[in-house]
Amino acid sequence: MANDSLYQKSYIRRLPELGKLAPDTFKAFLAFDKLALGDGVIPKKTKELIAVAVAHVTGCPYCIDAHVSNAKRLEATKEEIMEAVMIATALKAGSALAHGLNALNAYDEMDDEELYKRSNLTRFKEFQEVGPNTFQAFNAFDREALKAGLISRKDKEMIAVAVAHVTGCAYCIEVHTKKAKQLGTSREELAEAIFVATALKAGSALAHSVNALNAYDS
Repeated sequence: MANDSLYQKSYIRRLPELGKLAPDTFKAFLAFDKLALGDGVIPKKTKELIAVAVAHVTGCPYCIDAHVSNAKRLEATKEEIMEAVMIATALKAGSALAHGLNALNAYDEMDDEELYKRSNLTRFKEFQEVGPNTFQAFNAFDREALKAGLISRKDKEMIAVAVAHVTGCAYCIEVHTKKAKQLGTSREELAEAIFVATALKAGSALAHSVNALNAYDS
């Protein structure tokens, strides 16, 4: 009987095959990934916590496995890793809520070519009016996830910015970039956090190539 499992840790061993099939592109990605995750103005441990958070949004089990292991080797505790996961959870949920502003505009058949306007944020009060308990519960969770813990507020906002670039929420990028800046994040730190997100989003596609290889060969 053929193996019915679509995901096994051992499948990642097929990744070097992609390097043989597209060697120049594969090497270029590995070089970029190494730079994006290496020490910079953001230390490597923090970058790995960012990577863990982003991997939970891309949904790549190979990436989760690899970057949790990397973070652990850099002495990240289980509690720190879980704080990073909760930030990812809050941002992924928050992006859905934020896109609800566009849903309100669509429902009201607003004749506006601009889909993302800062002024749309004023419509959040309508969610509180129609679902006060749920809206308040989300806000309480969001505040708890982003408050200082084992991971500092500044680092949590950098994680939030990185995750927002993967969820693709323009409102979230705007809000969390401003909060990160208020907490002393430099432009260089911001750029490094974004590059970690970029590497993880691309890396998840690359990691899933082992499933494509399995499918092609089946």
